[in-house]
Amino acid sequence: MSSPRDIPQSQAINSAQISDSPGRKFLIPSPIPTRRTRTKSMSERAAEGPTYKGLVKSFCRQRGHGFIHPEDGKKEDIFVHISDIDGEWVPKEGDQVTYKTVTLPPRNEKLQAVHVVITHLKPGVLHERWDSPVPTSPDKLAD
Repeated sequence: MSSPRDIPQSQAINSAQISDSPGRKFLIPSPIPTRRTRTKSMSERAAEGPTYKGLVKSFCRQRGHGFIHPEDGKKEDIFVHISDIDGEWVPKEGDQVTYKTVTLPPRNEKLQAVHVVITHLKPGVLHERWDSPVPTSPDKLAD
């Protein structure tokens, strides 16, 4: 049985430990490819693909993910991972963004937003920078 040291670093970063019995632990890779674990071919296809516009539907900094509602309105919401957001601001509900897309494994049916750039911050919403401390509760954000 391999130990966590035998697993490549890129896979260990994006894995979760589970245990089916006492003393046995397995590493299960996450199905969501982050910027760090995405293959070169996936990154190249995304960079060459079209740029879309949308609005941030939700984003949780503590969990590291959220959803974007496409501007065309006919598609379902698109998943976005924290590693794919470019810029200095944390996205908030209602912010306008541009993004490119890649498919999510294993079936490649759903889309993930990559190269996400906030083009317009929603007025009247308190925005925070990535270098600011992560609030532990919504009450601390208002301080």
